[in-house]
Amino acid sequence: MEPQELQAALRDLPLGGFRFFESLGSTNDEALAWASEGASDLSLVLAEEQTNGRGRLRRKWFTPAKTALAFSVILRPAVHEIKYPAHITGLGALALVDAIQNLGLHAQIKWPNDVLLNRKKVAGILVESTWMGNTPEAFILGIGINVLIPSVPSQDQVLFPATSIETESSQAVDRVKILQDVFSSLIAWRSKIGSAEFIQAWNDALAFRGENIQLLRDNEAPLKGELLGLEADGSLRLKANNNSLTVQIGEIHLRPAM
Repeated sequence: MEPQELQAALRDLPLGGFRFFESLGSTNDEALAWASEGASDLSLVLAEEQTNGRGRLRRKWFTPAKTALAFSVILRPAVHEIKYPAHITGLGALALVDAIQNLGLHAQIKWPNDVLLNRKKVAGILVESTWMGNTPEAFILGIGINVLIPSVPSQDQVLFPATSIETESSQAVDRVKILQDVFSSLIAWRSKIGSAEFIQAWNDALAFRGENIQLLRDNEAPLKGELLGLEADGSLRLKANNNSLTVQIGEIHLRPAM
């Protein structure tokens, strides 16, 4: 991808700003710094390669050069968006599902922050924030997508099976077009944050719904039960031991039941 090509592809979208890097430690780190300097809403940081990319819980995110999409979007939240912080992760997930399904593939969301193809991880989301006192000034929506086959890490480097869009589609894949589609869908879904339509779409795309799963938490016994769906705030609803309970986003790994 070339900067001029990207700017042409994104010119009809309401970007607040755009920074492109051939190689960068982390797009989220760059976006956090830019946000603290006053970057506008919908500013975009994109890197061809990340050398220190990370996922949730500080796990390393593998981003080799010219094979994946690694970018972060700065969102200056409106008042109603501040009420639904977990929906920012859902926003990224729904945008990814739409963009991937535009390729004729069936994508699903593994709560809270991964997107799957054929029950294998193809994309991940990391949301971070800058704050003014107790109020978030900006949400940083970081997205990493395994697009081409070489973008997939080896199995000994991952905790969950991984794949790429190219592997699952068996056709040529245009990274710039995927970026366009993700950004367009993100803008469309953002206007619906907090709505019943937003939660319904998130529920409809939820992986393992109606199946038995286990939630793995550090230094605790796994929590096992049937995945029922999502609450309005984006928390997970689970049926365990004939009781319904909710689980907030936190230091949790979701897996199918063994």
